[in-house]
Amino acid sequence: MLDTTPLTAAVDHFADRLRAAPQSRLQRGAATEALALARELAAWAQRIEVPDEEPREMPDAGMFAAADQITVAGRDLALVLEDERQLAEALTLVEKAQKRASV
Repeated sequence: MLDTTPLTAAVDHFADRLRAAPQSRLQRGAATEALALARELAAWAQRIEVPDEEPREMPDAGMFAAADQITVAGRDLALVLEDERQLAEALTLVEKAQKRASV
C-alpha cells in the first residue's frame, strides 16, 4: 500500500497557512490559487475512481472555505493514488500552488 502521508501533510500545511492568512492575502489571490488546486486534485481523484465519467467541478464556496476544500480534495486524492510517481506529481502540485499563493 502506498504511503501518502507526505501528501496529506503538505495539504494540511497549506490549509493551515491559508487559515492563518489575513483576509487581504486571501483576497489578493491566495484563495483563488487554493480553489484552483482543490479543483485539480478533485478532478484527478475522480478520473482515477470513475474513468468513464467527466469529473464534476468543485464549486467555489468562498475564500474562507478554500482551506477546507484543498484538505478534502487532497485527502480524497491520497486515498486513490496508485504509485510513487503520482504521489510525487501531487506533491509538486501542492508545493507550487502554495508558493504561488504566497502563504
